Amino acid sequence: MTNSLISFLIQDRPVSTAAERYLLVYMVAVLVIVTTLVIVFFVLFQKRKNKLLIEKIQQQQAFEEEFAKSQIEIQEETLKHLGQELHDNIGQLLSIANMQLSLLTLDVSEKLKERFTDAKNIVKQSLSEVRSLSKTLNTDVILNLGFQESVSTEIERLNKMKLIKAELIRHGDSGVCKNNKDAIILFRILQEFISNTVKYSKATQLKITLSYSQNHLSILAEDNGVGFDINTVEKGSGLINIEGRAKLIKTKFNLISKPNEGVKLTLDYPIKLRAIKS
Repeated sequence: MTNSLISFLIQDRPVSTAAERYLLVYMVAVLVIVTTLVIVFFVLFQKRKNKLLIEKIQQQQAFEEEFAKSQIEIQEETLKHLGQELHDNIGQLLSIANMQLSLLTLDVSEKLKERFTDAKNIVKQSLSEVRSLSKTLNTDVILNLGFQESVSTEIERLNKMKLIKAELIRHGDSGVCKNNKDAIILFRILQEFISNTVKYSKATQLKITLSYSQNHLSILAEDNGVGFDINTVEKGSGLINIEGRAKLIKTKFNLISKPNEGVKLTLDYPIKLRAIKS
């Protein structure tokens, strides 16, 4: 009896061990499959989450870009209307005043003639300034003249008014940047810089350098004014406008200034990239 029981246990044990092995393999396989499914689900979930985040960021950027474009369009329409009013109405009134003074000069005594002539010259100069200013405000005129010619007109206006000694330096072929709507934004950036220089910098000299290559337009605007500490100065609307407009046309923007060392503005505009997208 004892021998039979021992024989039974010896014969039954390999069977039990094999079953345990099969069970163990089965459990491991199930565990691997479940783990794989969890990992796949997690990866897909993360990809979906990242995709949604990227789409949200892109939508936000697109909204901000469209909003900025709308603001600029409104500003440009306002400036265009102001330029037309200056040219048509104020310019016309100054023209009439100039003609009236010319006629009166013929009827006054020699003693007063010189004064009338001086007044006539002042009105004539004012008329010239108004017409020149109206050109830099009107979007259509800027597009027609082109970026470089518009900057040149602004420099000439500053020198005529004797507000500051201004200079324009050009390198390369300006033709690569013609007929480009981004030219308006570039010109407005320089206008903002010039305006800040004249108002706040106490500078005596202003220099703008335009360097054209086949793919890029590099712009350097600098003055010899009092400058400012760029780390502590509050960003006024002027600086915000400059930086915002530069980002809108994918232009690299850098503003450098130190107290008593003037201000330097550099812009790197990708001509080819923007021309293709325009």
